[in-house]
Amino acid sequence: MPNPSINLGPRPLTTVGFDADDTLWHHEQYFRMTQDRFASLLAAYAETDHLHERLLAAEQRNLAHYGFGVKGFVLSMIETALEVTASQVPASVIKQLLDAGRDMLAHPINLLPDARDTIATLADHYRLVLVTKGDLIDQERKLAQSGLGEWFDAIEIVSDKTAATYADIFARHGDGAERAMMVGNSLKSDVIPALGAGSWGVHVPSALTWVLDHAEPPTGHARFHTIPDLGGLPQVIASLR
Repeated sequence: MPNPSINLGPRPLTTVGFDADDTLWHHEQYFRMTQDRFASLLAAYAETDHLHERLLAAEQRNLAHYGFGVKGFVLSMIETALEVTASQVPASVIKQLLDAGRDMLAHPINLLPDARDTIATLADHYRLVLVTKGDLIDQERKLAQSGLGEWFDAIEIVSDKTAATYADIFARHGDGAERAMMVGNSLKSDVIPALGAGSWGVHVPSALTWVLDHAEPPTGHARFHTIPDLGGLPQVIASLR
C-alpha cells in the first residue's frame, strides 16, 4: 500500500500514464492457460513445444492484420491448428478454441496489488491517462469491471506504442512528454518508447511476460526506474527533481 506520508506536492511531473494489462490487472496468465488448452487439444498432431513455436510465429505474423488482444490470439490458434493438421483439424476442436476465446473475453478482472490505492492516491495530484493496446471493446469492458475508470482523466486504446504515440498522447492530455511518466510491465511497449519521447519510464515487472514484449532494461537512462509493485510508485514520484 502507498505510504500516505509521502509528499506528492508540486513536481516537474504533471501527467502519469498507466498501462492496463498486467500492470493494473492480471492478463497474461489467461493467455498461458488457453495456450496450454490449445496444446492439449492438438496433442495428437504435434509436440507441445512445437505447437507453442508455431503459435508464436502465427501471432507475430498476424499482429499487423489483427492487432493485439484475444481475438487475434484466437485467430492465430485456429490458423496454427489448420497448419499442423494439414487442414484436417476436427470442427469440434475449432469450436473449443472459439469457446476458449469467449471464456477469455468474459473472464472477471482481478486487480494487481496496490493498483487501486496507488491510482486513487495519485489522482489527487496528477492527470492520469490509461494507455493500452488491444481490442477496443475488450479493453473498455476490463476498465469498466476494474472500477478504476473514475480516476482517469483520459483513456487511450492504441494499435501500438511508440515514442510518437506517447509524444502525441502526453501533448494532448498533459504538458508534453517531458513532464509525463509512463508506468507499465512491458519494457518494450511501456518504458523504452516513453523514454524515447522524453518521459520518465517506470517498469513494474510482472510474473509472466509475453515473449514478444521482452527487451533489455535501459539501466543507464536517467529517467528510468523499476519498482517491484505499484505500491512503490508514489515514492519514485516524490524523488523526482
